[in-house]
Amino acid sequence: MRLGVNAGYIVGSSARPQLELAKAAEQLGYDSVWVAEAYGSDSPAVLSWIAAQTSRIGIGSAVMQIPARTPAMTAMTAATLDLLSQGRFRLGLGVSGPQVSEGWHGVPFDKPLARTREYVDIVRLALTGQPVRHDGEHFPLPLPGGAGKALRLTVKPGSESIPIYLAAVGPRNVELAAEICDGWLAIFFSPRDAGESQARISKGLARSGRSPSGFDVAPTVPVVVGDDLEACADQLRAYAALYIGGMGSRAENFYNQQAVRMGFEAAAEQVQSLYLDRRHREAMAAVPFDFIDRTSLLGPRQRIAERLHEFAGCGVTTLIVSCPAGDPTVVGETLRTVAGALDDSGLGS
Repeated sequence: MRLGVNAGYIVGSSARPQLELAKAAEQLGYDSVWVAEAYGSDSPAVLSWIAAQTSRIGIGSAVMQIPARTPAMTAMTAATLDLLSQGRFRLGLGVSGPQVSEGWHGVPFDKPLARTREYVDIVRLALTGQPVRHDGEHFPLPLPGGAGKALRLTVKPGSESIPIYLAAVGPRNVELAAEICDGWLAIFFSPRDAGESQARISKGLARSGRSPSGFDVAPTVPVVVGDDLEACADQLRAYAALYIGGMGSRAENFYNQQAVRMGFEAAAEQVQSLYLDRRHREAMAAVPFDFIDRTSLLGPRQRIAERLHEFAGCGVTTLIVSCPAGDPTVVGETLRTVAGALDDSGLGS
């Protein structure tokens, strides 16, 4: 198992926390640092800044939003980041959700699986340096009936092949990730409930004729170190309530649906109802401790080491640490504790 760290996105007016997190992770031997985007800071700009001030750690987008860029633009950005970082870039993609896709980017959120399949095909083709021709429903290239011609990427990436990851929540999207990508970026991943995702990964890999050994299962896992498990979980209640209750509409919230699949149907409905009614504190209190504990690493170093075996046992190959604490000292200690727990577990690659 390898360790990564999720640096999130810029909050406020400074990206210094993201850079310091990346530097600390690199010093501790972490494999990768991942940067997010929503409708604020974009991930490629932050990754470029981090890459310029680090030398070994891999840099990954978690994610670059599919509705935000044409596939050709994504290939250009990926190749450039990989060249500038000397082959350290990992391309994480995601369709986002209806509210961001349609409300922010003005792109219809229709047929997300078919759109993603075409998108990845074009990105891969462009990165080979071949002329880009694609006869598809969503991204026909060159545009039919126009004056365009099939062009080829003029910049060579720093590595022979840039790994492509897909952020996926629903079962069919997880299966697609295994079929067409090199890795899966998961969220709210629970080893206890991983049976369905493992089956979907096996199905997707079989369809593409690949073995599990080349596929990277990389969940982002919140970590809070401490002896009081309830107190640790309390630090993650706002995060969990936001996703279960507020990420999407009452009719369509992928994270709420995931909680339902994990057996938390009543709690998921309650959290969402409270959150959408702007009763945020009550929504936070309604998130079950068991949900937080299953999808996070809570407690002292020994317990975290034991839990790492659970994640590894259901196929996790890169565990991406998310630190909710804003205090740099606490964040640094959290990174050191997880690195030490991995050593204790004997699972380190």
